[in-house]
Amino acid sequence: MRSICKKIGYTLYRIWFYILVALPIIIFFPFLVLATLSEKWYPQFFWMARNLWATPILYGMGCLPQIEWEQKMEQRKSYMLVANHTSMLDIMLMLHISRNPFVFVGKKELVKIPLFGFFYKRVCILVDREDTKSRTGVYRRAQKRLNQGLSICIFPEGGVPDDETVLLGPFKDGAFKMAVAHTIPVVPMTFYDNKKRFSFTFFSGGPGRIRAKVHRFFETGLLGEEDKGTLREDVRNIISRELKSV
Repeated sequence: MRSICKKIGYTLYRIWFYILVALPIIIFFPFLVLATLSEKWYPQFFWMARNLWATPILYGMGCLPQIEWEQKMEQRKSYMLVANHTSMLDIMLMLHISRNPFVFVGKKELVKIPLFGFFYKRVCILVDREDTKSRTGVYRRAQKRLNQGLSICIFPEGGVPDDETVLLGPFKDGAFKMAVAHTIPVVPMTFYDNKKRFSFTFFSGGPGRIRAKVHRFFETGLLGEEDKGTLREDVRNIISRELKSV
């Protein structure tokens, strides 16, 4: 009986999450669509996504953000934001953390998600990881967004590991190659609790604090293409050590 009650609770928790995801999109749909009609209006779209969507979802799920900053981001400056990726809450937490408007680089498969996918394909930089031409096009589109004063966010594991016991998967080169090419600082972040609060295992999760740490930035102004591998591993090591320390 106790097991059945727990499964019912987990199911209701999941349903409540998807209600919270969909409700702001439905309520503010005309304004969100309007803000996607021109790229120069993206900061307004970002403000709505951050304040009217992501933050209410976190608090509505009972997942109270607790952010530790080793270094603060400057306004009107572009960054490469990277973090470990274990949960759908990672998207909301990243939006909650950064007041600087940024654009996600993510896999094209997410466009299939109802409502969310409609805006995802309009405002994010989509990549087909199996298509070399698609991956190459990401750099061109990212350069355009950086020229507009925006930042870029990439989860460098390239997706959520199928094995949830994996603490941190290997990092791909894309985020670090892009950061070096565009001489923007890399901002590593560690998300400690998102997998515990809302993993991809259906019968799991629950309310509680979600901690994140924004580490000191890695400057790329003096780095060249040959340094991207070292940069990648240095960033991964910082996040890995932090995850192992808790």
